[in-house]
Amino acid sequence: MAVAFSSQFTESFPQLLNQLGASLLVSTYQAGQLITIRAHENGLNTHFTGMEKPMGMCLRDGELAIGNAFQLVEYSNMPAVAPKVEPLGMHDTCFLPRNIRVTGDIDIHEMAYGQDGLWIVNTRMSCLCTLDKQFSVVPKWRPPFISAYDLGDRCHLNGLALKDGEPAFVTALGETDKPGGWRGNKASGGLLMEVPDGRVIRRGLSMPHSPRWHQNRLWYLESGNGELAYLDPDTGDKTTVVELPGFTRGLDFVGRFAFVGLSQVRETAVFAGLPLTVRVGERKCGVWVVDIEQSQVVAFLSFTGDVREIFAVQVIPGRYPAILDFTDPLLRTSYALPDDAIKDVAPDDPLQALRNLAVQAYAKQDFEQAVKHYRQILAKAPDDEQSLFHLGVVLTDSEQWEQAITTLGQVLEASPGHAEACNSLGLAYCGLSRWDEALTAFDRAIELDQKYSLAQFNRGIILLKQGNYKEGWRAFEWRWQLPEFTPFNCPQPQWKGEDIRNKTLLVHTEQGNGDAIQCARFLPEIRKRCDRLIIVCVASLRDLFSAMGCVDEVRLPGALPSDLFDTYCPIMSLCEILEVRLDNIPDHYPYLSIPAHVSVSQLAGREGSLKVGLCWQGSPTHKNDKHRSCPLAQLLEVVSPELDFYSLQVPISREHTALLEQHRVQNLEVELTDYARTACYLAQMDLLISVDTSVAHLAGAFDIPVWIMLPENPDWRWGIKGDTSPWYRSVRLFRQVRTNWPGIIQEVKCALGRFSPGPKGSTTIDALKAS
Repeated sequence: MAVAFSSQFTESFPQLLNQLGASLLVSTYQAGQLITIRAHENGLNTHFTGMEKPMGMCLRDGELAIGNAFQLVEYSNMPAVAPKVEPLGMHDTCFLPRNIRVTGDIDIHEMAYGQDGLWIVNTRMSCLCTLDKQFSVVPKWRPPFISAYDLGDRCHLNGLALKDGEPAFVTALGETDKPGGWRGNKASGGLLMEVPDGRVIRRGLSMPHSPRWHQNRLWYLESGNGELAYLDPDTGDKTTVVELPGFTRGLDFVGRFAFVGLSQVRETAVFAGLPLTVRVGERKCGVWVVDIEQSQVVAFLSFTGDVREIFAVQVIPGRYPAILDFTDPLLRTSYALPDDAIKDVAPDDPLQALRNLAVQAYAKQDFEQAVKHYRQILAKAPDDEQSLFHLGVVLTDSEQWEQAITTLGQVLEASPGHAEACNSLGLAYCGLSRWDEALTAFDRAIELDQKYSLAQFNRGIILLKQGNYKEGWRAFEWRWQLPEFTPFNCPQPQWKGEDIRNKTLLVHTEQGNGDAIQCARFLPEIRKRCDRLIIVCVASLRDLFSAMGCVDEVRLPGALPSDLFDTYCPIMSLCEILEVRLDNIPDHYPYLSIPAHVSVSQLAGREGSLKVGLCWQGSPTHKNDKHRSCPLAQLLEVVSPELDFYSLQVPISREHTALLEQHRVQNLEVELTDYARTACYLAQMDLLISVDTSVAHLAGAFDIPVWIMLPENPDWRWGIKGDTSPWYRSVRLFRQVRTNWPGIIQEVKCALGRFSPGPKGSTTIDALKAS
């Protein structure tokens, strides 16, 4: 059954997964799905695996256990299988089902691997269990107030925490000994207990779940309050770390970060009367990430559509893992043998081992090794067309453009109808700025496959880069067919430009925050065409959009009332609807305002000294980040004692903090909590020097002088040549001829010596504030 699903997430969510080298597994018994959440390029990829009532999960050393309606399924991680999962070469971890245990319907709420094997929370029998192949389960412990085993769910025992490999703490929703007795006082009848003695550490909790022993603290979720909290195991004293906008259930930790599952909770007898339903009117479903050292949310992923409840959350290793189901054909051809047996296995195909090594190297982005293995294959099998094509792909991804063009040309000589080779050839031509040849290659790929969305999208990017906006915007819409773009899934139709004078339009942001800031200029015109305009954006943009007089309401990503709007539009799709061309981009500046309630401290600076802001890094998950971001040590060569320099970069590493202090650059990181506050500090600058970041867009929107240092092959919006931009009149572009930061830094340094700012009358904080 297809799942109607959409999501919105903060930029920090995929960045954090990339930083941790991990992904996320989420179970939702309400939707009957296991959801694998993976960072991909500058976004998230979600993969659904159908399963009847998936509930508790646990992981240890490559072993994964998942409880469902009446079974416990055990998986093993087989990394060697990962490169064979479609799309080839994408995955780095692969969990294969290895064992099924039929437990019967016992509502496996949580599980944990201990010193002596797997422990299971058997909710229906109100006990903790282990496994034995002769029995469904083996009951080992029950709360002292439970007099007998039955299937009546007497206290709704639901959570388990191990300490030193042994069961140590459990949560239950009631201290009752009759079937379903906990339902009588669910709002405040919950308790957290110690195992094995049964001592109650704290009573009076509102539907507690997910106890965890982490960093010498006893954590738990007080679901009925929507809280992440911890208790003193000796005194029972409670410390609430953060309140969240949903029913908290499902918790996993990685260092300082807590991954917390949130559910909307249904308006049923089970959830009626909870403190959460009074505190939060519009509850969210998704995963929120909390920095437990700072007691604040640092990222979130919000689900809409058919997924309304989260059961368990599990962080799993690998940047792009796969979870195979029982119908996957790879199960028939994947084998796990002991190490002493593997050495005696003869490969069916002598070249298969080399192919496996090449695919594994590519998955790890070890392009040098991948090229080496593919060349070894081709030396022995010159007619292996598939290996020749993969070699061309690796050469393209490793930016060996000329060799890639030669190799892919050989593929197309042998197979003129190879659409994927045409697309890769187009990318190689792009790497050499041979735009017309790139377009020819993309056109050929599309001629061979009209629905080849990646080639259509790549063609659109080149057209936009060349200034052909008429055709470019149309091709740019193919982005929604790519896996890295998650469409806004809702019953309402997408607005295509028809008459909506009597309707409410919802415009949602997409891709990066810079894209949202760039396209915010179109909202006043859009507001003239509808009765009401609602914006959905991330929290860091909320105050900026709220200050726009044309915007009637701003919402954060998450569940939206079904009657809130009549039609919707992605913010970058407004360009095609409005028929934006190079000569009709709105030129009213500033087109954003600082909200009246937002204020920051005045930067003192030195009298007579110019204030210069610095930004050197964009999103680390951007596919061109290695060329787009500038090493800070090199950028700091522009710093001179005659000027006052300020860092507007967020976030900043310890190493970079030390470098800034060493060069006497004032670090404003702690002040830059959102874009409205950032704009307040930008308004105090005479100049911003930046790479291609959202802060550069913000400066342009507020008509503040900004110098943008671009890589050799920049984003489409900056065009191919020239030092000005039709998108922002205050921008000056510095272009690299080849990837050469020292050269462009020297150019900026010379220009800075000649820089003379204009009058600041229109770019002071007061002048930029909304009336």
